[in-house]
Amino acid sequence: MHTSPFRDYSIVSGFFAQDDPNADPSSIPAFPPRLGLLDDSPDHWDKFKTRVAELNRTAPAGTTYKVLFLGRHGQGFHNVGEQKYGTKAWDDYWSKLNGDGEITWGPDPLLTELGNAQAEAARSAWTAEMVHGIPMPERCYASPLHRALSTWDFTFNKSVILGKQNVTILENLREEFGEHTCDMRNPLSKIYKNFPPPVYTAEPGFTEEDLIWGPERETKAQVKERAGLVLDRIFERDEEVYISITAHGGIINGLLASMGRSPYALTTGGILPLVVKAGVRFN
Repeated sequence: MHTSPFRDYSIVSGFFAQDDPNADPSSIPAFPPRLGLLDDSPDHWDKFKTRVAELNRTAPAGTTYKVLFLGRHGQGFHNVGEQKYGTKAWDDYWSKLNGDGEITWGPDPLLTELGNAQAEAARSAWTAEMVHGIPMPERCYASPLHRALSTWDFTFNKSVILGKQNVTILENLREEFGEHTCDMRNPLSKIYKNFPPPVYTAEPGFTEEDLIWGPERETKAQVKERAGLVLDRIFERDEEVYISITAHGGIINGLLASMGRSPYALTTGGILPLVVKAGVRFN
């Protein structure tokens, strides 16, 4: 009888300060030195690339390793709204509206000036590490929401130094959806107007209208399942080892849950680098 393969995902600890299961996000800045790489020797990135290559070279059949750079979008106007009213009032009432007459946070809000600055700081962090040989992303993915695409744009597309990058837009990288108007996405035609191809390309089957958002909030279990599909796509289809994902706190924690890791409160604009192991099993 034919059985389908499944992948188990886990984080390989000992590379970055953030990959410690007991790491305290409040004590780690958005862009720590070397993006958190523990090795501070002069050729630290060369050693890192050698170690990752060795992991893949010596891995048993069905096991692969990739390095994921998980980036959270810079501050959006919805973040300001939640800070203004507090999380409980936000979840209970304000998040269901498009704004309060002073701030507009839905649908699909923009980055604030601080959010733009945070995205530019991410670009600066990458640029600083290029001098030391950081492996640049070989493939980039992003959420279709404006705040994530704008963050990716500031970080990678508006930089001659970082080289030419393209990004694939994945529906499954959206923030937890439903109920909150900030998590409704724009039509694809509007996305492409703001972020035109070929630099920005939606995955095949991406619909013009948002057919996913609804009045009920997505559960954490559903977010984890959706995040697992993103990991499956990456590990099944991509030969590249170094992958950038620009998305949201909720879906990033869904990715972590799929790797067996507890939530990590990544600050807006921050980068969470991880070495991820995928092992195939058959059920």
